[in-house]
Amino acid sequence: MTSQPLPFDPIARAAELWEKRIGPSTAMAAVTSVMRVQQIIQSAVDAALKPHGLTFARFEALVLLTFARTGSLPMRVMGERLQLHPTSVTNIVDRLEADGLVRRNPHPTDRRTTLVEITPDGHARREAATEAVVDVEFGLRGLTERQTEQLTDLLAKVRRAVGDFSD
Repeated sequence: MTSQPLPFDPIARAAELWEKRIGPSTAMAAVTSVMRVQQIIQSAVDAALKPHGLTFARFEALVLLTFARTGSLPMRVMGERLQLHPTSVTNIVDRLEADGLVRRNPHPTDRRTTLVEITPDGHARREAATEAVVDVEFGLRGLTERQTEQLTDLLAKVRRAVGDFSD
């Protein structure tokens, strides 16, 4: 990230050049904008979570466990809900467990299943981290609440089109 804002929009400039030299630039400009905004959001969220010793993936896992009625979920379900490979879920849970934020418990009726339960320290860390990311607006500044809802709706259309979910 530059210390001074550029005196022009580099994505708009690239779109103009693309249009002149390659062809229609609408999709290129949109994708380049999404990728740049993703960098901005990730940087803001990472900075907000770092003092709490969390990455966004670990934060998401704690939030997911907070949403669970019992405060625990099978690792397989965590992977499905977080849309992560089982190995990634295992790594996330390993780190959270090492920090005392979750614990693994055997499933009461299925010996093949391990439940992940958020601990009281996990609840406290999630709460503090949530305040931090809300304070930076999850890195998504410059939009009204309605515009943010519209953005979410538009991005959901892309996610639905590629099979991320179905209604």
